[in-house]
Amino acid sequence: MARAGLNRKTALATATVTLAAEAPDLDVFAGIKGRVFGFAHHRGFTHSFLGIALVSAVVVSFVYLIWRLRGRKLNDPDLPPRWGLLFGFAYLAGLSHILLDYTNDYGVRPFWPFSEKWYSWDIVFIVEPVMLILLTAGLILPAFFSFIDREIGVRRRVPAGRWAATLALIGVVALWGVRDYEHRHAVSALQARNYESADPIRASAFPLWWSPFRWTGVVETRSFFATMMVDSSTPEVDPNGEMQLLYKPEETPVTLAAKRSYLGRVYLDWAQYPITETEPLADEQGYIVHFKDLRFQDPAHPGRSVLSATVELDRNLNVVAEYFGLPKRGSSGSSGKSGAPSD
Repeated sequence: MARAGLNRKTALATATVTLAAEAPDLDVFAGIKGRVFGFAHHRGFTHSFLGIALVSAVVVSFVYLIWRLRGRKLNDPDLPPRWGLLFGFAYLAGLSHILLDYTNDYGVRPFWPFSEKWYSWDIVFIVEPVMLILLTAGLILPAFFSFIDREIGVRRRVPAGRWAATLALIGVVALWGVRDYEHRHAVSALQARNYESADPIRASAFPLWWSPFRWTGVVETRSFFATMMVDSSTPEVDPNGEMQLLYKPEETPVTLAAKRSYLGRVYLDWAQYPITETEPLADEQGYIVHFKDLRFQDPAHPGRSVLSATVELDRNLNVVAEYFGLPKRGSSGSSGKSGAPSD
C-alpha cells in the first residue's frame, strides 16, 4: 500500500503503514493468561473499527518518538512528515488487516464493543499461497530493478515500486473475485439438493488452501449435519461416498452446564456449526464435553478437528477445567488434561 503511492504523500509512510497493518495482531499477547483467555480475546478489540483508531494513534506516536530520537532524519528532506495524514494511513492499514481477516473462515468482530457478532467471507484459506506470491512479487521485483539501476548509475527521484505494488493489489482483488464466484457456486450447489431425503436449513462452503475449486461443505438439516468435499468446477455437488453424517446430540444437563461455562459461551458465540461430544470420566467422577466447529473438520478425516475446545465437569456439573484444544487421553479417567486451564 505504501509503495502504491502513500509514500509519495508524506515521509515515514512506509514505516507507519507497515507497523499499523501488523499491530492488530498484538492481541496474541492475551495468550499469556492462558489459551482459553487468548482464544476469547483473539480478533477482538484490536480488530474492530473502534479499536484500530486507538491502535493507529499508538503506532503514529511510536513512529514520532523514533523520528525524534533519530534526530528528525529523513530520506527526502523535501518530503516532511504530515502527522494527521499518517494517522489516516495507519487507520487505512488497520482496515486492510480487518479486511484480510474477514476474507478467511475464522472471521472478525469489527463492531466490538457494540456487537460481538462474528463476520466472515469464507473465500480464502487462513494462509493463501497465491496471495502471498502476488504480494511477495510486488516487493521483490522493484528491488531487482532498483539493483539494476544502481549498477548502471541511474538515480530515481521518486520511490520505486509503484506499478508493481499496484499490480499486486489488483491481483489480490482479482483473486478475491475468482474465489467469491467459486464460493457462491459451491454454496448454491449445496443448497440445491437434499440429504437423506432431508432439506437443508443452511449450507456453507469453506476454502482449502491448495485449490480455488475445492471446498469443505457443511450442511445443517433438522436432525443432523452433513459434511463433504465440494468441487465447484462441476455443475452439481456429488459427495462420491465422502459425505459424513453427524446427528445432533440430545441436550442434557451435562451439555447445558458445559455450554454455560466461560469457554462454552465464548466458543458457541464464535462457532458457525458447533457440535458437542460427551464422555464420562472413570468411576463416575464427572464428564468431559468436547466442542467442535464443523467448518474446521476435514470430511475425509472426521477424527481430525482443529480449533476445538473441552470443558471438564465434576459429578455435580461444576466446571473443573476448561481447555482450548482436545485433551490427551490417559491421565484423567478416560481423558487426560493438556493445554492451559482457564483462570
